[in-house]
Amino acid sequence: MPDGNPTNLLYYGDNLDILRRYVKDESVDLIYLDPPFKSNQDYNVLFKERNGTQSAAQIHAFEDTWQWDETAARAFQEIVEAGGKVSQAMQAFHTYLGPNDMLAYLAMMAPRLVELCRVLKPTGSIYLHCDPTASHYLKILMDAVFGPENFLSDVIWKRTGSHSSANRWGPVHDDILLFAKSRGGQTWNRPYQPMDAKHLQHHYRNTDADDRTFDKGELTAPGTRNGRSGLPWRGFNVTSIGRHWMTTVDKLDGLDRDGRIYWPEDGGWPRLKRYAAESKGRAIGDVFTDLPPINMQAKERLGYHTQKPEALIERFLQASSNKGDLVLDPLSGCGTAVIAAERLGRRWIGIDITHLAITLMKKRLVDTFGKDVKFQVIGEPTDVAGAEALAKQDPYQFQWWALGLVDARPAEGKKGADKGIDGRIYFHDEQDAGKTKQVILSVKAGHTNVAHVRDLRGVIERENAAIGVLVTMEEPSQPMRTEAADAGFYHSPGWNMDCPRIQLRTIAELLAGKGLDVPPLQATFKEAPKHVHNGFHQLELTSATSDSNAETQPLAVADKPRKRRKR
Repeated sequence: MPDGNPTNLLYYGDNLDILRRYVKDESVDLIYLDPPFKSNQDYNVLFKERNGTQSAAQIHAFEDTWQWDETAARAFQEIVEAGGKVSQAMQAFHTYLGPNDMLAYLAMMAPRLVELCRVLKPTGSIYLHCDPTASHYLKILMDAVFGPENFLSDVIWKRTGSHSSANRWGPVHDDILLFAKSRGGQTWNRPYQPMDAKHLQHHYRNTDADDRTFDKGELTAPGTRNGRSGLPWRGFNVTSIGRHWMTTVDKLDGLDRDGRIYWPEDGGWPRLKRYAAESKGRAIGDVFTDLPPINMQAKERLGYHTQKPEALIERFLQASSNKGDLVLDPLSGCGTAVIAAERLGRRWIGIDITHLAITLMKKRLVDTFGKDVKFQVIGEPTDVAGAEALAKQDPYQFQWWALGLVDARPAEGKKGADKGIDGRIYFHDEQDAGKTKQVILSVKAGHTNVAHVRDLRGVIERENAAIGVLVTMEEPSQPMRTEAADAGFYHSPGWNMDCPRIQLRTIAELLAGKGLDVPPLQATFKEAPKHVHNGFHQLELTSATSDSNAETQPLAVADKPRKRRKR
């Protein structure tokens, strides 16, 4: 983590390793995480086409790995041998569940929850978003990690409308488990929602002498008291009915002098006048039915498989943190918690294990807040040596990272089934908005030769694409350049410009800022709505890290200079 106060960081890597290496003890104010769950399917990222239509295929982001295998067994062994309540809980799970996929999932979650508890401040809270399939197991696991006495709420969010299901009630909700690091000391800003007209009409239907509408509230509470809140007042013996005044009798006299006591005509117990104009609204309970999911037409929809509405995350952040606090999302995905934190003036840390997600979050931040938004990416290659290391470690992560350098989206389909296409860029350069053009990209991490250029020419002809781009680690040979030049030019009718039909770009050139020679483009991912900061001063970033081997990368300029060939 950069020296000084931690602020606005995106980490690429395994969150368990990132937490242990970079995040200090008791340094985080609020944690939100929405972990993937074993669902017998691959988790995918969906993208919008440039014309706004839904992609027909899915982008493989990471496989559903929650299977009981050697890796899961080792994770289980490590957490059990550490001892303590978490070890006892995991052993109990093993006895009850046996060595199955659910146990593998819990073995993955356990050490991460332990680290999240470590980094949380005494005043901090953690929200864990899950579904009813695993919520009961996760509740027990969190009891073991944080202590059952620190459990605060099981928030129910109605995530969808009517949902038919054979032989059972339709599953329409998610669970969000809320724990404090230390119950009673956690940050809490009680959230309210405005009262609707129906509620006002039903409850605030009384009018006093100055025409102010009011509701009649309680002046007493259950249980007897021996102090001044248990004394008789104005002939009413509150102790005789097993209750006590909600304030002292002398303060009741003051409320009466101010006209805040309602006296029933039938001589019944006095009530408190609660004026509508003074109300903060209705306190929000633990069942959310007012926050709809992201529908197909929503402006914030990015097509990410598990994307949650920003309003949901913002409610949690507003209730359990303050401006300037540090928010952590260790499984960032498409970055909704990061976006919510930035919008509300919180500092933030996001972690994800795929370059695909990191690229999407960077783009979403710029689309939403503009190019001046400040954050730092740790773990991405910043030079050719780093790119070579990534290519050797994981060719697919290298491919996704390289495509991110030119704002391209990965091709549809699973690994190994790309048919010569690694990425695409869609654009429109005619008055007919329905006529979508595309740039085909092929990424090569190893040795390249003229055959790769010929293959790309064949692909763009097969796909009827406008332009093809070959991204390479090696410097293209002269025969490759000659073959690319022989492909001629694509003429853009709308911009009256010619662009080479086959373009060669090295990783070194892209890192140096050399872009593609293509007609002006819109955003690769569907752009999020623009946001204007509300005056909160964003903290500056530092460039140093606590690990000399950790690579840092400042925000890259999205619009790279493009050479244009005029006719």
